[in-house]
Amino acid sequence: MRERSAQQLQQQLARIFYPRSIAVVGVSQNPLKIGSMWLKALMDAGFSGQIYPVNPRGGEIFGLRILRNLVEIPGPVDYVIVTIPRENVPGLLNDCVAKGVKAIHFFTAGFGELGDESARKLEGILLEKAQQGGFRIIGPNCIGIYSAEAKIPYGPAGKIGKSGSVGFISQSGGVGEKLTELGFARGIHYNKGVSFGNGIDLDSADFLEYMGADPSISVVGMYLEGTRHGRRLFETMRAVAPVKPIVACKAGRTDVGANTAKSHTGSLSSSPAIWSAMLKQCGVVEVYDVDEMADSLLIFQHLSGWSGKNVAIVGGLIDGGGGISVTAADTCAAKGLDVPPLSADARQKLSQLLGHVGSILHNPIDVSQANGNPATIREALETIMNDMSIDMMIVQEDIGILHKYLPKAMVHEISELFIELKAKYTKPIVMVLPPGLAEEERVRTEKKFSEASIPVFPSMERAAKAIANLKFYSDFRRGFHN
Repeated sequence: MRERSAQQLQQQLARIFYPRSIAVVGVSQNPLKIGSMWLKALMDAGFSGQIYPVNPRGGEIFGLRILRNLVEIPGPVDYVIVTIPRENVPGLLNDCVAKGVKAIHFFTAGFGELGDESARKLEGILLEKAQQGGFRIIGPNCIGIYSAEAKIPYGPAGKIGKSGSVGFISQSGGVGEKLTELGFARGIHYNKGVSFGNGIDLDSADFLEYMGADPSISVVGMYLEGTRHGRRLFETMRAVAPVKPIVACKAGRTDVGANTAKSHTGSLSSSPAIWSAMLKQCGVVEVYDVDEMADSLLIFQHLSGWSGKNVAIVGGLIDGGGGISVTAADTCAAKGLDVPPLSADARQKLSQLLGHVGSILHNPIDVSQANGNPATIREALETIMNDMSIDMMIVQEDIGILHKYLPKAMVHEISELFIELKAKYTKPIVMVLPPGLAEEERVRTEKKFSEASIPVFPSMERAAKAIANLKFYSDFRRGFHN
């Protein structure tokens, strides 16, 4: 990789994530071809810059004239998306040099990940031409960038979600696609993202350095299969982690996974123990699959400033929550969270409110004796929120059960209650809404909570792990700055 100053890298990547113009090479008059789909996705997303379709055959598509080559483009070209077969790439590179493009993203595969000498030589040619033309390369073998502010969707079937403060860096295009899908569904608001594939030029450390300095990004998720520049990645993680959280998933932890990674992006995967030690030393939150990545990004998006350790678990908003509360306490304790008894004052108030019979009032707290009465539930929850020994309240309930026993208007009132409490208190609320009966209502409720910055998880196991990851980072920052 070519050495460049930090300032120069920031300028180059800013031009990539905020290009003034994009050329899509490989567009045809067939709207179902990948290049044409990419062009349409850019148009539908509302990219405000110039878009140029390119194909030697020329023609027209979606009301735009297809130019025969890059040199025919009348204005400057900041970003080129390449979808042509790899045998046509060398000729394109000469046009990129002549046109003075700023960056090329190669969706095209069939390079170093194949492991043969000719493919590796072609990657070398790409780097030589990039050096000659002064442009940067993303890929090859990747989906490229996502930029919510610039209205650049992730991939040829992508869309633009609400712009937020989350960034993602993925060696795999498919993992990036899964993260964006989960984000749209669960209210994770991405600002920028990228998949970089083989990473022959720009790689994970480059994008992390950029996002680490980007004030619009508050947390970065990373999916890695390996790296060619381990020392630089380590140093970049060590510099960024004290400033903003990094959530990293290192794949290829087994022999099977490592061999798959080698054929997927050409990455050599080192010892899992070495990776885990490096991530922990840097203060990086290590996760083990895409779901845990999304869970952690979600909780950091909403609760990045949380620094407590004591959680209260609330269940039984209508049905008996005793057994579920016991298993929830076990789950939280197993993840390293503290579930302390409520204060004597809080327990006394709850006893007066809910009674002794059929109630669990220490922590976890079963409020089923409120019989679904919103006013009684409110008073019980406010008692818990006002307890100074508690730093966070986790509420576990089955929306389907609520709808089974209560009128729809009353269920709505209970849901609104949590949103009101969120606005009233600085103490965070986390909701656990497991899938089940009334799934459409559950999804609607999750969306409502998400819009109110209340993170929602499908199980106590996943909620507890996400909170534990939040606590790990909080402890790291406290130790780093003390």
